Amino acid sequence: MGALTIFWFLFFTSLVGVLTWWITRRDDHASSSGYFLGGRSLTFPLIAGSLLLTNLSTEQMVGLNGAAFTDGLCVMVWEVVAVVALVFMAWFFLPRFLKSGVATVPQYLEIRFDHQTQVITNIIFLVAYVGILLPIILYTGARGMLDILDVPSLLGSFPERLNIDPETFALVMIVWMVGIIGSIYALFGGLRTVAVSDTLNGIGLLVGGLLITYYALNVLSGGEGVAAGADLLWEEQKDRFNSVGSNQSSVPFGSIFAGIFLLNLFYWTTNQQIIQRTFGASSLAEGQKGVLLTGAFKLLGPLYLVIPGMIAYSMFAGDDIKADKAYGLLVNRVLPGPLTGFFAAAMIGAILSSFNSALNSACTLFSLGLYKSAKPNASEASVVRSGKWFGWIVAVVAMTIAPLLAQTTSIFGYLQKMNGMYFIPIFAVVIVGMLTRRVPPIAAKIGLVTGFVVIAVGYFVSPFDAIVASVHDFHFLGMVFAWLVILMLVIGEVRPRETEFIQEDAKAVNMTPWRYATPAGITLIIIVIAIYVSFADFSVLLPKA
Repeated sequence: MGALTIFWFLFFTSLVGVLTWWITRRDDHASSSGYFLGGRSLTFPLIAGSLLLTNLSTEQMVGLNGAAFTDGLCVMVWEVVAVVALVFMAWFFLPRFLKSGVATVPQYLEIRFDHQTQVITNIIFLVAYVGILLPIILYTGARGMLDILDVPSLLGSFPERLNIDPETFALVMIVWMVGIIGSIYALFGGLRTVAVSDTLNGIGLLVGGLLITYYALNVLSGGEGVAAGADLLWEEQKDRFNSVGSNQSSVPFGSIFAGIFLLNLFYWTTNQQIIQRTFGASSLAEGQKGVLLTGAFKLLGPLYLVIPGMIAYSMFAGDDIKADKAYGLLVNRVLPGPLTGFFAAAMIGAILSSFNSALNSACTLFSLGLYKSAKPNASEASVVRSGKWFGWIVAVVAMTIAPLLAQTTSIFGYLQKMNGMYFIPIFAVVIVGMLTRRVPPIAAKIGLVTGFVVIAVGYFVSPFDAIVASVHDFHFLGMVFAWLVILMLVIGEVRPRETEFIQEDAKAVNMTPWRYATPAGITLIIIVIAIYVSFADFSVLLPKA
Protein backbone atom coordinates (compact mmCIF):
# COMPACT_ATOMS: atom_id res chain seq x y z
CA MET A 1 0.00 0.00 0.00
CA GLY A 2 1.54 3.28 -1.12
CA ALA A 3 1.85 6.61 0.64
CA LEU A 4 -1.01 8.01 -1.49
CA THR A 5 -3.39 5.33 -0.20
CA ILE A 6 -2.44 6.10 3.41
CA PHE A 7 -2.89 9.83 2.77
CA TRP A 8 -6.41 9.48 1.34
CA PHE A 9 -7.39 7.06 4.09
CA LEU A 10 -6.33 9.51 6.81
CA PHE A 11 -7.78 12.48 4.90
CA PHE A 12 -11.31 11.07 4.47
CA THR A 13 -11.43 9.61 7.98
CA SER A 14 -10.35 12.93 9.50
CA LEU A 15 -12.74 14.90 7.26
CA VAL A 16 -15.77 13.01 8.58
CA GLY A 17 -14.61 13.53 12.16
CA VAL A 18 -14.08 17.27 11.71
CA LEU A 19 -17.38 17.83 9.87
CA THR A 20 -19.29 15.83 12.49
CA TRP A 21 -17.78 17.92 15.29
CA TRP A 22 -18.54 21.17 13.43
CA ILE A 23 -22.17 20.28 12.77
CA THR A 24 -22.91 19.01 16.30
CA ARG A 25 -20.63 21.24 18.40
CA ARG A 26 -23.53 23.24 19.87
CA ASP A 27 -25.82 20.25 20.50
CA ASP A 28 -27.21 19.43 23.94
CA HIS A 29 -25.09 16.55 25.25
CA ALA A 30 -25.91 17.10 28.92
CA SER A 31 -29.60 16.11 29.15
CA SER A 32 -30.87 12.57 28.59
CA SER A 33 -33.19 13.76 25.79
CA GLY A 34 -30.39 15.60 24.01
CA TYR A 35 -27.82 12.83 24.49
CA PHE A 36 -29.97 9.75 23.79
CA LEU A 37 -32.53 11.17 21.31
CA GLY A 38 -30.75 14.07 19.65
CA GLY A 39 -33.29 16.42 21.29
CA ARG A 40 -36.03 14.91 19.06
CA SER A 41 -34.75 17.11 16.24
CA LEU A 42 -33.79 14.60 13.54
CA THR A 43 -35.13 15.27 10.03
CA PHE A 44 -35.69 12.68 7.32
CA PRO A 45 -32.28 12.92 5.56
CA LEU A 46 -30.43 12.29 8.84
CA ILE A 47 -32.84 9.48 9.80
CA ALA A 48 -32.48 7.77 6.40
CA GLY A 49 -28.70 8.22 6.27
CA SER A 50 -28.23 6.92 9.79
CA LEU A 51 -30.63 3.99 9.32
CA LEU A 52 -28.95 2.96 6.09
CA LEU A 53 -25.37 3.06 7.31
CA THR A 54 -26.10 1.55 10.72
CA ASN A 55 -27.37 -1.42 8.72
CA LEU A 56 -24.86 -1.11 5.88
CA SER A 57 -21.79 -2.09 7.81
CA THR A 58 -19.09 -4.64 7.39
CA GLU A 59 -21.20 -7.54 8.61
CA GLN A 60 -23.28 -6.75 5.50
CA MET A 61 -20.47 -5.84 3.07
CA VAL A 62 -18.25 -8.74 4.12
CA GLY A 63 -20.84 -11.20 5.40
CA LEU A 64 -23.61 -10.91 2.79
CA ASN A 65 -21.15 -10.84 -0.12
CA GLY A 66 -19.57 -13.91 1.45
CA ALA A 67 -23.00 -15.58 1.47
CA ALA A 68 -23.47 -14.59 -2.20
CA PHE A 69 -20.07 -16.12 -2.96
CA THR A 70 -21.46 -19.41 -1.63
CA ASP A 71 -25.15 -19.33 -2.62
CA GLY A 72 -25.56 -16.77 -5.41
CA LEU A 73 -28.34 -14.21 -5.90
CA CYS A 74 -30.88 -15.88 -3.58
CA VAL A 75 -29.26 -14.23 -0.53
CA MET A 76 -30.59 -10.89 -1.81
CA VAL A 77 -33.69 -11.87 0.17
CA TRP A 78 -32.11 -10.14 3.20
CA GLU A 79 -32.15 -6.82 1.30
CA VAL A 80 -35.43 -7.28 -0.59
CA VAL A 81 -37.57 -8.37 2.37
CA ALA A 82 -36.08 -5.52 4.43
CA VAL A 83 -37.94 -3.03 2.22
CA VAL A 84 -41.29 -4.60 3.16
CA ALA A 85 -40.34 -4.48 6.84
CA LEU A 86 -39.49 -0.78 6.55
CA VAL A 87 -42.90 -0.08 5.01
CA PHE A 88 -44.56 -1.78 7.99
CA MET A 89 -42.37 0.31 10.30
CA ALA A 90 -43.58 3.55 8.68
CA TRP A 91 -47.25 2.52 8.58
CA PHE A 92 -47.80 0.62 11.83
CA PHE A 93 -44.95 0.58 14.37
CA LEU A 94 -43.51 4.11 14.23
CA PRO A 95 -46.82 5.91 14.95
CA ARG A 96 -47.29 3.82 18.11
CA PHE A 97 -43.73 4.33 19.35
CA LEU A 98 -43.75 8.10 18.75
CA LYS A 99 -47.20 8.51 20.27
CA SER A 100 -45.95 6.94 23.50
CA GLY A 101 -42.98 9.35 23.64
CA VAL A 102 -40.49 6.61 24.58
CA ALA A 103 -36.74 6.49 24.01
CA THR A 104 -36.42 2.69 24.02
CA VAL A 105 -38.47 -0.36 23.06
CA PRO A 106 -38.41 -1.69 26.67
CA GLN A 107 -39.93 1.63 27.81
CA TYR A 108 -42.84 1.00 25.44
CA LEU A 109 -43.28 -2.48 26.92
CA GLU A 110 -43.32 -0.94 30.40
CA ILE A 111 -46.23 1.30 29.32
CA ARG A 112 -48.07 -1.61 27.69
CA PHE A 113 -47.32 -4.29 30.32
CA ASP A 114 -45.32 -3.47 33.47
CA HIS A 115 -41.92 -2.52 34.92
CA GLN A 116 -40.66 -6.11 35.20
CA THR A 117 -41.30 -6.69 31.48
CA GLN A 118 -39.18 -3.63 30.73
CA VAL A 119 -36.33 -4.89 32.93
CA ILE A 120 -36.34 -8.39 31.37
CA THR A 121 -36.34 -6.91 27.85
CA ASN A 122 -33.50 -4.55 28.74
CA ILE A 123 -31.39 -7.39 30.08
CA ILE A 124 -32.00 -9.56 26.98
CA PHE A 125 -31.08 -6.65 24.69
CA LEU A 126 -27.91 -5.85 26.63
CA VAL A 127 -26.70 -9.46 26.81
CA ALA A 128 -27.27 -9.81 23.04
CA TYR A 129 -25.53 -6.54 22.18
CA VAL A 130 -22.49 -7.23 24.36
CA GLY A 131 -22.10 -10.91 23.55
CA ILE A 132 -23.29 -11.05 19.92
CA LEU A 133 -23.77 -7.80 18.01
CA LEU A 134 -20.82 -5.61 19.04
CA PRO A 135 -18.15 -8.34 18.74
CA ILE A 136 -19.46 -9.34 15.27
CA ILE A 137 -19.34 -5.71 14.07
CA LEU A 138 -15.73 -5.37 15.21
CA TYR A 139 -14.64 -8.75 13.84
CA THR A 140 -16.16 -8.33 10.37
CA GLY A 141 -14.78 -4.80 10.13
CA ALA A 142 -11.30 -5.95 11.02
CA ARG A 143 -11.58 -8.93 8.66
CA GLY A 144 -12.49 -6.65 5.76
CA MET A 145 -9.71 -4.16 6.50
CA LEU A 146 -7.12 -6.93 6.74
CA ASP A 147 -7.76 -8.07 3.18
CA ILE A 148 -8.46 -4.67 1.59
CA LEU A 149 -5.30 -2.97 2.90
CA ASP A 150 -3.19 -6.14 3.35
CA VAL A 151 -2.37 -4.98 6.89
CA PRO A 152 -0.13 -7.95 7.85
CA SER A 153 2.38 -6.96 5.16
CA LEU A 154 2.43 -3.39 6.51
CA LEU A 155 3.49 -4.69 9.91
CA GLY A 156 6.54 -6.42 8.45
CA SER A 157 8.32 -8.85 10.74
CA PHE A 158 7.27 -7.10 13.96
CA PRO A 159 4.57 -9.68 14.98
CA GLU A 160 6.91 -12.59 14.18
CA ARG A 161 9.57 -11.13 16.46
CA LEU A 162 6.95 -11.36 19.22
CA ASN A 163 6.13 -14.95 18.19
CA ILE A 164 2.59 -13.89 17.17
CA ASP A 165 0.84 -14.82 13.94
CA PRO A 166 0.85 -11.63 11.77
CA GLU A 167 -2.81 -11.98 10.75
CA THR A 168 -3.97 -12.53 14.33
CA PHE A 169 -1.90 -9.56 15.53
CA ALA A 170 -3.34 -7.32 12.79
CA LEU A 171 -6.89 -8.48 13.56
CA VAL A 172 -6.59 -7.67 17.27
CA MET A 173 -4.92 -4.32 16.52
CA ILE A 174 -7.70 -3.18 14.16
CA VAL A 175 -10.44 -4.39 16.53
CA TRP A 176 -9.07 -2.31 19.40
CA MET A 177 -8.33 0.72 17.24
CA VAL A 178 -11.85 0.82 15.79
CA GLY A 179 -13.43 -0.01 19.15
CA ILE A 180 -11.69 2.88 20.92
CA ILE A 181 -12.45 5.43 18.15
CA GLY A 182 -16.08 4.27 17.93
CA SER A 183 -16.47 4.52 21.70
CA ILE A 184 -15.26 8.12 21.61
CA TYR A 185 -17.86 8.98 18.94
CA ALA A 186 -20.72 7.28 20.76
CA LEU A 187 -19.91 8.10 24.38
CA PHE A 188 -18.92 11.75 24.02
CA GLY A 189 -21.26 12.77 21.21
CA GLY A 190 -24.65 11.16 21.75
CA LEU A 191 -27.26 10.13 19.17
CA ARG A 192 -27.15 13.19 16.88
CA THR A 193 -23.37 12.93 16.56
CA VAL A 194 -23.82 9.28 15.61
CA ALA A 195 -26.56 10.18 13.09
CA VAL A 196 -24.51 12.94 11.43
CA SER A 197 -21.34 10.84 11.14
CA ASP A 198 -23.47 7.96 9.81
CA THR A 199 -24.93 10.16 7.08
CA LEU A 200 -21.53 11.50 6.00
CA ASN A 201 -19.98 8.04 6.00
CA GLY A 202 -23.05 6.64 4.23
CA ILE A 203 -22.40 8.79 1.17
CA GLY A 204 -18.84 7.48 0.98
CA LEU A 205 -19.80 3.85 1.48
CA LEU A 206 -22.61 3.92 -1.09
CA VAL A 207 -20.31 5.49 -3.67
CA GLY A 208 -17.49 3.12 -2.74
CA GLY A 209 -19.70 0.02 -2.81
CA LEU A 210 -21.03 0.84 -6.28
CA LEU A 211 -17.49 1.61 -7.50
CA ILE A 212 -16.38 -1.88 -6.41
CA THR A 213 -19.11 -3.43 -8.56
CA TYR A 214 -18.17 -1.16 -11.49
CA TYR A 215 -14.44 -1.93 -11.36
CA ALA A 216 -14.98 -5.64 -10.63
CA LEU A 217 -17.19 -6.08 -13.71
CA ASN A 218 -14.61 -4.24 -15.80
CA VAL A 219 -11.78 -6.47 -14.52
CA LEU A 220 -13.91 -9.59 -15.07
CA SER A 221 -14.34 -8.63 -18.73
CA GLY A 222 -10.59 -8.14 -19.16
CA GLY A 223 -10.98 -4.37 -19.48
CA GLU A 224 -13.70 -4.49 -22.15
CA GLY A 225 -16.22 -2.57 -20.06
CA VAL A 226 -18.93 -3.03 -17.45
CA ALA A 227 -21.57 -4.26 -19.91
CA ALA A 228 -19.25 -6.98 -21.19
CA GLY A 229 -18.45 -7.97 -17.59
CA ALA A 230 -22.14 -8.20 -16.73
CA ASP A 231 -22.80 -10.38 -19.80
CA LEU A 232 -19.91 -12.66 -18.86
CA LEU A 233 -21.10 -12.93 -15.25
CA TRP A 234 -24.60 -13.85 -16.44
CA GLU A 235 -23.28 -16.51 -18.81
CA GLU A 236 -20.94 -18.04 -16.23
CA GLN A 237 -23.47 -18.10 -13.37
CA LYS A 238 -26.88 -18.20 -15.05
CA ASP A 239 -28.07 -20.91 -12.67
CA ARG A 240 -26.92 -18.85 -9.64
CA PHE A 241 -28.92 -15.78 -10.76
CA ASN A 242 -31.99 -17.17 -9.05
CA SER A 243 -33.91 -15.29 -6.36
CA VAL A 244 -35.40 -18.61 -5.20
CA GLY A 245 -33.13 -20.40 -2.75
CA SER A 246 -32.94 -24.18 -3.03
CA ASN A 247 -33.36 -26.40 0.01
CA GLN A 248 -29.57 -26.75 0.15
CA SER A 249 -28.90 -22.99 0.30
CA SER A 250 -28.60 -20.86 3.42
CA VAL A 251 -31.98 -19.25 2.56
CA PRO A 252 -34.43 -21.94 1.37
CA PHE A 253 -37.46 -20.41 -0.37
CA GLY A 254 -39.94 -21.52 2.31
CA SER A 255 -37.92 -19.86 5.08
CA ILE A 256 -38.71 -16.43 3.57
CA PHE A 257 -42.21 -16.68 4.99
CA ALA A 258 -41.04 -17.85 8.41
CA GLY A 259 -37.77 -16.91 10.08
CA ILE A 260 -36.34 -14.57 7.44
CA PHE A 261 -39.39 -12.29 7.32
CA LEU A 262 -39.67 -12.29 11.12
CA LEU A 263 -35.97 -11.47 11.58
CA ASN A 264 -36.32 -8.58 9.12
CA LEU A 265 -39.49 -7.34 10.81
CA PHE A 266 -37.81 -7.31 14.20
CA TYR A 267 -34.62 -5.76 12.85
CA TRP A 268 -36.36 -2.80 11.18
CA THR A 269 -39.27 -2.29 13.60
CA THR A 270 -38.13 -3.29 17.09
CA ASN A 271 -34.32 -3.52 17.22
CA GLN A 272 -33.19 -0.70 19.51
CA GLN A 273 -29.86 -0.25 17.70
CA ILE A 274 -31.64 0.49 14.42
CA ILE A 275 -34.83 2.30 15.35
CA GLN A 276 -33.46 4.61 18.04
CA ARG A 277 -32.82 7.34 15.46
CA THR A 278 -36.51 7.16 14.44
CA PHE A 279 -37.43 7.86 18.08
CA GLY A 280 -35.46 11.10 17.68
CA ALA A 281 -37.61 12.25 14.72
CA SER A 282 -38.87 15.83 14.93
CA SER A 283 -42.35 14.64 13.84
CA LEU A 284 -44.18 11.53 12.68
CA ALA A 285 -44.07 12.80 9.07
CA GLU A 286 -40.26 13.27 9.19
CA GLY A 287 -39.87 9.81 10.70
CA GLN A 288 -42.04 8.18 8.03
CA LYS A 289 -40.22 9.97 5.21
CA GLY A 290 -36.86 8.88 6.65
CA VAL A 291 -37.94 5.23 7.03
CA LEU A 292 -39.45 5.01 3.52
CA LEU A 293 -36.43 6.74 1.94
CA THR A 294 -34.28 4.06 3.60
CA GLY A 295 -36.52 1.46 1.94
CA ALA A 296 -35.93 3.07 -1.46
CA PHE A 297 -32.16 2.96 -0.93
CA LYS A 298 -32.35 -0.69 0.14
CA LEU A 299 -33.64 -1.57 -3.33
CA LEU A 300 -30.11 -0.82 -4.59
CA GLY A 301 -28.60 -3.12 -1.96
CA PRO A 302 -28.02 -6.19 -4.17
CA LEU A 303 -25.80 -4.11 -6.49
CA TYR A 304 -23.12 -3.72 -3.81
CA LEU A 305 -24.01 -6.40 -1.24
CA VAL A 306 -24.63 -9.43 -3.50
CA ILE A 307 -23.24 -8.91 -7.03
CA PRO A 308 -19.61 -8.36 -5.82
CA GLY A 309 -19.77 -11.69 -3.99
CA MET A 310 -20.90 -13.38 -7.20
CA ILE A 311 -18.12 -11.68 -9.17
CA ALA A 312 -15.67 -12.92 -6.54
CA TYR A 313 -16.99 -16.43 -7.17
CA SER A 314 -16.07 -16.11 -10.85
CA MET A 315 -12.59 -14.90 -9.93
CA PHE A 316 -11.69 -17.03 -6.89
CA ALA A 317 -13.97 -20.11 -6.90
CA GLY A 318 -11.07 -22.47 -7.60
CA ASP A 319 -8.73 -20.93 -5.02
CA ASP A 320 -10.30 -22.65 -1.98
CA ILE A 321 -10.78 -19.39 -0.05
CA LYS A 322 -13.06 -18.83 2.95
CA ALA A 323 -16.32 -17.11 1.91
CA ASP A 324 -15.88 -14.22 4.35
CA LYS A 325 -12.50 -13.35 2.76
CA ALA A 326 -14.00 -13.07 -0.75
CA TYR A 327 -15.06 -9.42 -0.58
CA GLY A 328 -11.81 -8.10 0.83
CA LEU A 329 -9.79 -10.01 -1.75
CA LEU A 330 -12.03 -8.68 -4.54
CA VAL A 331 -11.57 -5.07 -3.42
CA ASN A 332 -7.83 -5.57 -3.15
CA ARG A 333 -7.76 -7.06 -6.67
CA VAL A 334 -9.97 -4.62 -8.62
CA LEU A 335 -9.81 -1.19 -6.96
CA PRO A 336 -7.25 1.28 -8.40
CA GLY A 337 -4.55 2.23 -5.90
CA PRO A 338 -5.56 5.89 -5.39
CA LEU A 339 -9.12 4.82 -4.48
CA THR A 340 -8.08 2.16 -1.98
CA GLY A 341 -7.54 4.75 0.76
CA PHE A 342 -10.94 6.33 0.10
CA PHE A 343 -12.73 2.97 0.27
CA ALA A 344 -10.80 1.93 3.36
CA ALA A 345 -11.92 5.17 5.02
CA ALA A 346 -15.52 4.45 3.99
CA MET A 347 -15.25 0.92 5.42
CA ILE A 348 -13.85 2.27 8.69
CA GLY A 349 -16.78 4.69 8.71
CA ALA A 350 -19.19 1.78 8.26
CA ILE A 351 -17.62 -0.15 11.12
CA LEU A 352 -17.69 2.92 13.35
CA SER A 353 -21.30 3.60 12.39
CA SER A 354 -22.66 0.22 13.40
CA PHE A 355 -20.41 -0.02 16.43
CA ASN A 356 -21.16 3.40 17.87
CA SER A 357 -24.88 3.06 17.09
CA ALA A 358 -25.09 -0.27 18.93
CA LEU A 359 -22.98 1.13 21.77
CA ASN A 360 -25.16 4.26 22.02
CA SER A 361 -28.24 2.03 22.15
CA ALA A 362 -26.70 -0.16 24.85
CA CYS A 363 -25.97 2.97 26.92
CA THR A 364 -29.54 4.18 26.40
CA LEU A 365 -31.01 0.84 27.46
CA PHE A 366 -28.84 0.74 30.58
CA SER A 367 -29.24 4.37 31.66
CA LEU A 368 -32.95 4.92 30.95
CA GLY A 369 -34.03 1.31 31.49
CA LEU A 370 -32.02 0.03 34.44
CA TYR A 371 -30.13 2.88 36.13
CA LYS A 372 -33.02 5.34 36.17
CA SER A 373 -35.40 2.60 37.33
CA ALA A 374 -33.12 1.82 40.27
CA LYS A 375 -32.54 5.54 41.02
CA PRO A 376 -35.70 7.40 39.90
CA ASN A 377 -34.50 10.65 41.53
CA ALA A 378 -31.11 10.65 39.78
CA SER A 379 -30.10 13.89 38.08
CA GLU A 380 -29.88 14.25 34.29
CA ALA A 381 -26.10 14.51 34.52
CA SER A 382 -25.94 11.35 36.62
CA VAL A 383 -28.07 9.40 34.12
CA VAL A 384 -25.87 10.45 31.18
CA ARG A 385 -22.69 9.73 33.16
CA SER A 386 -23.89 6.22 34.06
CA GLY A 387 -24.42 5.49 30.36
CA LYS A 388 -20.90 6.61 29.49
CA TRP A 389 -19.29 4.45 32.19
CA PHE A 390 -21.37 1.45 31.16
CA GLY A 391 -20.47 2.08 27.53
CA TRP A 392 -16.73 1.87 28.20
CA ILE A 393 -17.18 -1.43 30.07
CA VAL A 394 -19.28 -2.86 27.21
CA ALA A 395 -16.75 -1.68 24.61
CA VAL A 396 -13.83 -3.39 26.36
CA VAL A 397 -15.77 -6.67 26.67
CA ALA A 398 -16.76 -6.55 22.98
CA MET A 399 -13.19 -5.79 21.87
CA THR A 400 -11.99 -8.79 23.90
CA ILE A 401 -14.56 -11.20 22.43
CA ALA A 402 -14.32 -10.07 18.76
CA PRO A 403 -11.03 -11.80 17.76
CA LEU A 404 -12.42 -15.14 19.00
CA LEU A 405 -14.97 -15.14 16.14
CA ALA A 406 -12.22 -15.96 13.63
CA GLN A 407 -13.15 -19.63 14.07
CA THR A 408 -16.65 -19.26 12.57
CA THR A 409 -17.38 -20.72 9.11
CA SER A 410 -19.83 -18.03 7.89
CA ILE A 411 -20.05 -14.87 9.96
CA PHE A 412 -23.31 -13.75 8.31
CA GLY A 413 -24.98 -17.10 9.00
CA TYR A 414 -23.66 -17.02 12.57
CA LEU A 415 -25.02 -13.47 13.04
CA GLN A 416 -28.54 -14.37 11.87
CA LYS A 417 -28.57 -17.51 14.01
CA MET A 418 -27.52 -15.68 17.16
CA ASN A 419 -29.91 -12.79 16.44
CA GLY A 420 -32.85 -15.19 16.49
CA MET A 421 -32.38 -15.85 20.21
CA TYR A 422 -33.47 -12.36 21.18
CA PHE A 423 -35.18 -11.08 17.99
CA ILE A 424 -38.01 -13.61 18.08
CA PRO A 425 -39.19 -13.44 21.73
CA ILE A 426 -38.99 -9.63 21.90
CA PHE A 427 -40.80 -9.17 18.58
CA ALA A 428 -43.52 -11.65 19.63
CA VAL A 429 -44.16 -9.66 22.80
CA VAL A 430 -44.16 -6.29 20.98
CA ILE A 431 -46.58 -7.44 18.28
CA VAL A 432 -48.98 -9.03 20.81
CA GLY A 433 -48.77 -5.88 22.93
CA MET A 434 -49.65 -3.64 19.99
CA LEU A 435 -52.44 -5.82 18.56
CA THR A 436 -54.25 -6.75 21.78
CA ARG A 437 -55.68 -4.85 24.73
CA ARG A 438 -56.31 -7.57 27.33
CA VAL A 439 -53.13 -9.72 27.28
CA PRO A 440 -51.60 -9.28 30.78
CA PRO A 441 -48.00 -8.60 31.89
CA ILE A 442 -47.46 -12.21 33.04
CA ALA A 443 -47.95 -13.37 29.44
CA ALA A 444 -45.24 -11.01 28.18
CA LYS A 445 -42.77 -12.15 30.85
CA ILE A 446 -43.42 -15.83 30.14
CA GLY A 447 -43.07 -15.16 26.39
CA LEU A 448 -39.73 -13.35 26.75
CA VAL A 449 -38.05 -15.88 29.03
CA THR A 450 -39.53 -18.99 27.39
CA GLY A 451 -38.67 -17.84 23.87
CA PHE A 452 -35.07 -17.02 24.73
CA VAL A 453 -34.55 -20.33 26.55
CA VAL A 454 -36.30 -22.51 23.92
CA ILE A 455 -34.25 -21.05 21.04
CA ALA A 456 -30.96 -21.32 22.99
CA VAL A 457 -31.71 -24.95 23.90
CA GLY A 458 -32.71 -25.71 20.31
CA TYR A 459 -29.40 -24.32 19.05
CA PHE A 460 -26.93 -25.64 21.59
CA VAL A 461 -28.33 -28.57 23.65
CA SER A 462 -28.25 -32.15 22.37
CA PRO A 463 -30.42 -33.87 21.12
CA PHE A 464 -32.60 -30.80 20.48
CA ASP A 465 -29.99 -29.22 18.21
CA ALA A 466 -30.27 -32.20 15.84
CA ILE A 467 -34.04 -31.72 15.63
CA VAL A 468 -33.62 -28.00 14.82
CA ALA A 469 -30.99 -28.79 12.18
CA SER A 470 -33.43 -31.16 10.47
CA VAL A 471 -36.03 -28.39 9.91
CA HIS A 472 -33.60 -25.49 9.19
CA ASP A 473 -32.90 -22.67 11.65
CA PHE A 474 -35.30 -20.18 10.05
CA HIS A 475 -38.26 -22.59 10.01
CA PHE A 476 -37.53 -23.30 13.67
CA LEU A 477 -37.63 -19.57 14.50
CA GLY A 478 -40.96 -19.20 12.68
CA MET A 479 -42.43 -22.09 14.68
CA VAL A 480 -41.18 -20.66 17.99
CA PHE A 481 -42.66 -17.25 17.11
CA ALA A 482 -46.07 -18.74 16.29
CA TRP A 483 -46.00 -20.84 19.47
CA LEU A 484 -45.12 -17.80 21.63
CA VAL A 485 -47.93 -15.70 20.14
CA ILE A 486 -50.48 -18.49 20.71
CA LEU A 487 -49.19 -19.01 24.26
CA MET A 488 -49.60 -15.32 25.13
CA LEU A 489 -53.06 -15.14 23.55
CA VAL A 490 -54.18 -18.20 25.54
CA ILE A 491 -52.89 -16.62 28.76
CA GLY A 492 -54.76 -13.46 27.77
CA GLU A 493 -57.99 -15.47 27.53
CA VAL A 494 -57.42 -17.34 30.79
CA ARG A 495 -56.11 -14.40 32.86
CA PRO A 496 -56.95 -11.16 30.99
CA ARG A 497 -56.14 -7.68 32.24
CA GLU A 498 -58.83 -6.18 34.44
CA THR A 499 -59.11 -3.17 32.10
CA GLU A 500 -58.34 -2.70 28.43
CA PHE A 501 -55.02 -1.06 27.58
CA ILE A 502 -55.46 2.37 26.00
CA GLN A 503 -52.39 4.12 24.61
CA GLU A 504 -52.25 7.79 25.53
CA ASP A 505 -50.55 10.45 23.43
CA ALA A 506 -47.47 11.75 25.26
CA LYS A 507 -47.47 14.87 23.03
CA ALA A 508 -43.73 14.38 22.43
CA VAL A 509 -43.88 15.24 18.70
CA ASN A 510 -46.39 16.30 16.05
CA MET A 511 -48.30 13.11 15.13
CA THR A 512 -49.66 14.27 11.76
CA PRO A 513 -48.68 11.50 9.28
CA TRP A 514 -46.95 12.13 5.96
CA ARG A 515 -49.68 12.41 3.31
CA TYR A 516 -47.76 10.21 0.84
CA ALA A 517 -46.80 7.46 3.30
CA THR A 518 -49.39 4.98 2.00
CA PRO A 519 -48.79 5.37 -1.78
CA ALA A 520 -45.00 5.45 -1.27
CA GLY A 521 -45.14 2.24 0.77
CA ILE A 522 -47.36 0.46 -1.77
CA THR A 523 -44.99 1.49 -4.59
CA LEU A 524 -42.00 0.05 -2.72
CA ILE A 525 -43.77 -3.28 -2.11
CA ILE A 526 -44.74 -3.56 -5.80
CA ILE A 527 -41.12 -2.94 -6.85
CA VAL A 528 -39.92 -5.60 -4.39
CA ILE A 529 -42.32 -8.20 -5.82
CA ALA A 530 -41.29 -7.28 -9.39
CA ILE A 531 -37.57 -7.68 -8.59
CA TYR A 532 -38.12 -11.02 -6.90
CA VAL A 533 -40.35 -12.45 -9.66
CA SER A 534 -37.96 -11.27 -12.41
CA PHE A 535 -35.18 -13.55 -11.14
CA ALA A 536 -37.29 -16.46 -9.86
CA ASP A 537 -36.77 -20.01 -11.10
CA PHE A 538 -38.87 -22.38 -8.98
CA SER A 539 -37.50 -25.49 -10.68
CA VAL A 540 -34.76 -25.66 -8.01
CA LEU A 541 -37.46 -26.69 -5.52
CA LEU A 542 -38.49 -29.77 -7.53
CA PRO A 543 -37.10 -33.17 -6.47
CA LYS A 544 -34.06 -34.16 -8.49
CA ALA A 545 -34.65 -37.08 -10.84
